[in-house]
Order: sequence, then structure tokens, then C-alpha cells
Amino acid sequence: MKLKVFLLFLVCYYPFLVFSQSNYEVKGVITDTAATYKMVNTTVTILNAKDSTLVKYVRAGTDGAFKLHPPKAGKFIILVTYPGYADYVEEFNLDDVKKVHDFGRLNLMLKSTLLEGVIIKGNISAIKMKGDTTEFNAAAYVIQPNSKVEDLLKQLPGITIDKDGKITAQGQAVNKVLVDGEEFFGDDPTLVTKNLRGDMVDKVQLFDKTSDQAAFTGIDDGQKAKTINIKLKEDKKQGYFGKVDIGGGTDDFYSGQAMINAFKGKKKFAAFGNLANNGKTGLSWSDNDKFGSSNFQMSDDGMYMYSGGGRDDGLDSYDGQYSGEGMPKTKSGGAQFSNKWNKDKESINANYKIGEINVAGVNSTLTQNNLPAGSETPVIFSTSEERSDKRLFRQKANIAYTIALDSSATIKVGVDGLLKNNNSDSEGHSNSERLDGTAINNSSTINDNKGDQRDLNANILYTQKLKKKGRTLSLALAQNTSEKNNKGNIYSLTQYFELNGDFKRDSLLNQYKTSHNSTSKFSSNATYTEPLSKSWSVLLSYGLSLSSGTSDRSSFNQDANGDYTILDREFSNDFKLDQVSNQGGATFNYKQGKTVFNFGGKVADVSFKQIDGLTQARFNRKFTNWNPQASYTYNFTQQKSLRFYYYGNTTQPSITQLQPVRVNNDQLNIYDGNPDLRPSFNNGMSMNFGNYKVMSGESVWFNASVNFTSNAIANSTTTNAEGKNTYKPINIDGKMPTSYRANVNYDRKIKVLDLRAGINGGISGNTSYSMVNNEFNTTNNNNYEFGLRLSQYKEKKYNFYVSGGPAYTVSGSSLQKNLNDNGWKANGSMGFNIYLPGKIEIASDGEYEYRAKTKSFNQVFERFIWNAYISKKFFKAEDLKLSLSGNDLLNQNTGFSRSASSNLITERRYNTITRYFLLSLIWDFNKMGGGAPKQ
Repeated sequence: MKLKVFLLFLVCYYPFLVFSQSNYEVKGVITDTAATYKMVNTTVTILNAKDSTLVKYVRAGTDGAFKLHPPKAGKFIILVTYPGYADYVEEFNLDDVKKVHDFGRLNLMLKSTLLEGVIIKGNISAIKMKGDTTEFNAAAYVIQPNSKVEDLLKQLPGITIDKDGKITAQGQAVNKVLVDGEEFFGDDPTLVTKNLRGDMVDKVQLFDKTSDQAAFTGIDDGQKAKTINIKLKEDKKQGYFGKVDIGGGTDDFYSGQAMINAFKGKKKFAAFGNLANNGKTGLSWSDNDKFGSSNFQMSDDGMYMYSGGGRDDGLDSYDGQYSGEGMPKTKSGGAQFSNKWNKDKESINANYKIGEINVAGVNSTLTQNNLPAGSETPVIFSTSEERSDKRLFRQKANIAYTIALDSSATIKVGVDGLLKNNNSDSEGHSNSERLDGTAINNSSTINDNKGDQRDLNANILYTQKLKKKGRTLSLALAQNTSEKNNKGNIYSLTQYFELNGDFKRDSLLNQYKTSHNSTSKFSSNATYTEPLSKSWSVLLSYGLSLSSGTSDRSSFNQDANGDYTILDREFSNDFKLDQVSNQGGATFNYKQGKTVFNFGGKVADVSFKQIDGLTQARFNRKFTNWNPQASYTYNFTQQKSLRFYYYGNTTQPSITQLQPVRVNNDQLNIYDGNPDLRPSFNNGMSMNFGNYKVMSGESVWFNASVNFTSNAIANSTTTNAEGKNTYKPINIDGKMPTSYRANVNYDRKIKVLDLRAGINGGISGNTSYSMVNNEFNTTNNNNYEFGLRLSQYKEKKYNFYVSGGPAYTVSGSSLQKNLNDNGWKANGSMGFNIYLPGKIEIASDGEYEYRAKTKSFNQVFERFIWNAYISKKFFKAEDLKLSLSGNDLLNQNTGFSRSASSNLITERRYNTITRYFLLSLIWDFNKMGGGAPKQ
């Protein structure tokens, strides 16, 4: 199926490549009128005369010459732009008689020497192309007083923003928004779009940001991320602005936020604070904690790291993330400072964040465990309920200093640290039944955990451009230390029943557990690039890493006095781990015209030894990881490209798979090790095609990927008559787990209706394998989805959006083919804002979700979450606003999720925020450029 889809795409696309060659040509040479020298890198754009949509554009070569090939005849406009010079605009025609238009020598004039009446003006200046960058002139768009950057972006062609602030540009997600080329409070785009004022913006730049390595070396590695850069007006870089938002509502809901930003030339300072219990978790909790939270993880260089969390530890701590599950209370704040001096040769950027989050959660889970048809119990239905209270207090700080030693050498030094305290309490109950309703087991568990974490990281990066163009050298050194401590009690009583449902026996676990983990790692990496010819270059790298760690875990039983003093050696350990890793790699790059080709890879040789201080058991292992990769990119134009990518990587079995830490915190789920595990190898291939027309905002984005793993590591699960599961990792021979995905997005503006319209479709799926009670099991998941969307924006009048579509899921296990999770789904969303006289605004939005009943879940799930809002602005500057909002007016919000993996099909329901009303007062204050902006 996947191969057919791929071949169909190639068959359809190949004729396009063949017949897209043009017989029409536009050419000329750009020179300066006064100096009469040839102007290199001048931007030459061809537009349709009828609607000013982009046809082609190119940069003039080293001799000032340019040449373009429009795809068909017609009436066109040529636009020639160069910084500091007046734009050159002229209309011309191409037809079957005149297929070539030679402009000869085009002379540009400096704006300083041009008469006022000769300067060309018009709506064409709202958008300019500067190489790979599309630049929007903010002055060409009108926004409401005190509007944010988000309101400006909504008007720009090719850019859409959903209700949560997620940005899509030219069919691709935008994950990074910069301010004057720098990050603002990390890399959360909404910090910029929802807080910076729109009237401060001079230009909005949209481009594909290359990797830091590619930017330095000049070697295109094909790694690009869609990025927006907000350029502020020079007169807005002096002064301050901010916002205070205070609200209180029904059912004791509240929300308070404050932010201030101060500028003085190149000095920037910002601070924020947040206090809320309505799901606004603040500005510091959207980023994931970059420090690992899973036990015995492997890093990029193939080394293992100790860390305090993980399923095996029984003391995994709350990480502070909130995604709509439970009732949160948050307090957070932070500050940022940045500055440049010494003619921008030196710069500093510092951030500090502090915050606390508490989440009270209640959830229930229904699980279908499919076993072989010949088993005593072919299907086990389990239900569980849990109540939990989780708290996390965290402080994070980082500072980076950069100095340019000269025009070719730079040093960057960075230090960051983390302090974290957390605790969680939970109690739950679960029971399992057969198809006939007879009991298999039930369990009641009470947990309480407390933990703290301290991390400190330091790094230095030296980069040097050598004399020969394209020859570079860089050296990176890093030292990372981490320490985690956890402690807690676990009390669990499990009862087991006979086949007829009669009581059989019970098992009690009552222990106090402690855990101490520490790691120290030094790593280094040297990179050298060498141009081999005009088109070929090579990047060589070598890295050495040294690491040591400890993991001390203790379990204590009660003594005669009820104190936890008796060490349970079976479930305790004192590991020490030392590792050495050598990693080298080479990547060859070919760049000629519109073609970029990369191939190469890395290889890491790792050795480690581990000693258990309690048992004196030793575990040594040496292995080699291979990571080949290759990519091919063809850039038809700056806004139209096709890319293929391949990568492969060796995955070594983790220490917990080879030699698991003995745990007893879950009496119904036991994990065993397998020292005979072999490494697996994963292959991934992807391709994407994008085409964007700047002036019309029309975009097409298609991407597809497939992954398959040889010698995959999977679980062999043994479930006994008591419902107890024992998991052991094994290699699946002769089968390759696969996953695939294909998506297409098309957007354009319907000029007749003045609407933006879009359509999307996608297919995805995976096939996985496992052993269940010594029988082979195949799990298949396939998803098919389709969607439509419409939107319209009328400044100071109204705006609306609507989107949605159906989806169908095919999900099942080979063990129980009649109990699958096949069914229809549907999702939809809508919203509008209307601006009324008297500075009144009303708005509403809603989300609809539908899940049909299936053979596994005989219940339909359906909900419509409807929100509404009305506000009134005051004063001439409209800088004070009173608003009343209603959340989930129909009171239908229910936490819900379904998933299928291996032989398990799971449905979860959890508590979440439902209907409430909030009255808020919002004050926008501003004193930029010596005074408030004119309204």
C-alpha cells in the first residue's frame, strides 16, 4: 500500500517535471546609474500584471546579469529591488511571437538622488522578497489599538493562527519566533505573538532557518525550520510597555498575569508573573524540561545516563507538565536581560524562571487485554480509578556570553542550572474480570513520593573561519552534572480469585523506598569543513565523552515497632557506572545550481562497566552504533522545493532491558531482563514537496515518511490465570515493525469572496509485533482523515474561521480479531470576533469531537465545548478593557482518550476544567519612543 502511494506520486509528478520547462525567457543586466558598476545579488521579480501574483524571481549573478523563464505567455510586471535604491517597475508582454524579452541594461538610482515625485509607491511594497526571506511591511496593514503581534500576523498572506496560538506559514508549522533575530524567553512562539505590541513592529520576516552548523559552515545540510523574525521599529527600542490582566469568576476560578518589557537601545529587559487556576499555566511551563526523566536513557553519542524517574523506580516524580488533565493551580514568574556592545562584537543573554504548579487529578481507565484464543481467559477487561495530588516547584536559570575575537573567530560560553522540588500523593483501585464477569483480581494502592533535583551545565563553543572560503573549524566542550533524590512509601494490597470468582489469596506490599542518582559527564566535539571543489565539500567530526554515575536504591520493610529499618536486599541496589565513547563522522555535501545532495554518517564506539555494590555483580558491554544518512533537495525556486531524506540508526538495548533493576512496586506487572538481546536497526525515509506563491498566498505542502526496524526489540508478555503480567524484552526475528504517514495541505485565497480556504488529507498507521503467552501477535493501526477550513479577516469589523472533517480508524489485534477498535471520528472548530460601535467586541469559539462506538468500546463519545466573550474598551487610547468570558457554556468538557498498542486497547477519562464565568480587567501600558503611539 505504502509503495503504491509512493509510486503513484512519482508517476503523477514526473510529467509535471517534464512539461514544466518553459520556452519563454526574460533577461537583462543590472547596473548603478551613477557609478555604472554591475550590481550583484539584486532581486528581480516577475509578477502577473492582472493580480500582482508572483510568477518567478531570482538574484542577479556576479556580473549583474539575470535570466528567468516564465511558464507561459501573458502580461507581466518586472520589479527590481536593491537596498538603498529606488525600486524599478515596468510592464512587458510575452507571446508566441515574442518569446524572449531582453531588458538590456537596467539602471537603478540611489533613493537619495531621486526626486520625491519619482519614487514608486503602491501596495506592491507590502511584500518583498529578499533571497530566501519573505518580508512583510507592517505599515501596510492596519491593526486595532493595543493589538498584539498575533493580530498582525493573522492579516499576512500564507500565515494562519489557531485559537491556541499555533502558527502555520506556507503550509508548515512555525515553532520559532524571534525578536530582532534573538530568542525571547526561550523558544515559545506565543510569548512573542501574544505579548508584544503590534504597533512596535517594523517588518515581519518569514524564512527557513538553517541549522546553526549550516549557518556557520555554509554547507547546506538540508535541516531547516520555518521561522518568523519580528523586526522592531528603531524608535520603539526606547521605553517600556506591558500588560496587567486580573480576573475573578464563578466556582472560585481566578487568573492574573502581568508582564513588562523595557528597551534602551540594544539593552532589553523583560519580566512576567502569573497566578491562575483556570488552566493558564503561565509563561514558563510550556517548555519541556530538557533534563531527562527516564531511567537509564541513552544519549546522542550512545552513552547511558542515570536519571531518577522511570517506570522501574516506583518513585518517578511529577515533571510539572500540564496538558488539560486535572485541576491546576499555578504561580510562576521570570526575568530576561540581553545586551550587545563593543560594535555588537560582544553580547549577553540571561534568563531566570521560577514557578510552582499543583494539580489535583481524578482518572479512570478501561483496558482490554487480548490473549490467545486458546487461553483459559482469552480477554481480560480491567478498570482502574485513581486520585492524585501533585506539586512541583522549580527554578531555572541560564546565561550565555558571546564574543567575536575578530571577523572570523567567535567564542560562546554558556551556563545553565536547575533546582527542583516535587511531591505527589495518590491512591487508586483496580479490578480485572473475565468475559463472563467473574473476578480475576483487584488491587488497592497508596503512594506518596518526595523528590529534589539539582543540575548544572557549562559549555563553550569556539568557531573559526579559516582563510580558504568554506574551510572552518569548531570545537565544543561541555560538562554536565546532575543529582536526584527521591523517597516515599508504597502500600498495596492485591487479592486474587479462582476461575469461578471465589477468593483465592491476597498479597500485601508495605515498604519505604529511597533513591539517589548522580551523573557527571564531560563531552567534546571537533568539527572541520573542507571545500573539495566548487560544488563538493566535506564535514569531518570527532567527539570524546567520559561519564560516570551512581544509582543507589533501597527498599525497607517494617520492624517490630512499625519503623522501616529492615533492608530488603532483593529490591535494593547500589550501581556504579563508568563509560567511554568515541564518535566520528563524515558528511559529504554537493551543491550545484538548484541541487543540494548530502550523504555520510556517524559511528560511535562505546564501552561501559557497571558494578552493584550490594551484590558485587559486574556487567560490562561494548558496542558500536552506526548512523548513516543522506538527503537530496531540488529547489525549483526559492518558494518551491522537493526533498528526499534517509536516516538509519542502531539502537542498543537499554540497561533495564539487559539487566533490570528488581522492583516490586506494581504486583500485577513484573519486568524481567534478557542479557542475550541484540541491537536493532531503524531505517527512516521521508520526502516533502512545498510550493508557495507569495502574492496570492497559495500554498501546497505534501510530506510522506516510512520507518521500519530490523531485529526489533519487543515485549514478550506472559499473563497467568491470576491476571499477573510478566514482561521480557526479546528480538523479533523475520518481522519488521513499520510506521508510515502522508499528509497534504492546500491553501489559497478566494478573491471573489475574499476568503481564505484550505483543504487537508492524510493517512497514517503502524504495524507492531509482540509475543503474548508464547503466541505471536500482530497489531495494526491505520488512520484516514480529511478536513476543510475557511476564514476571513476584516480589520475593525469582524473575523471568523471554521474547520473540520471526518476520520476513520482501523485498529485491532490478531489475537482477537472480533474485538477491534474500528470506528469513525469527527472533529470541528469555529470562532468569530465582531467589533461593534462604542468600542465593544463580542467573540465566540467552539470545538466539536465525536467518537463512534466500536466493538471494543460500546459507547459513543461526543462533546461540544463552546466559549463566549464580550468586552468594552475605555479611553481614547483604548488601553483599558473590561471583559466577561464564559468557558464551556454547555458544560460538556470531559477528559477523554483512546489508544491501542500491542495486545492492549485502552480508554481513559479524567477530570478537567468545565463551565465557569470570568470577569477580567486588562490594562495595556505603553511608553515607547518617548511617548505613547498616536491613535
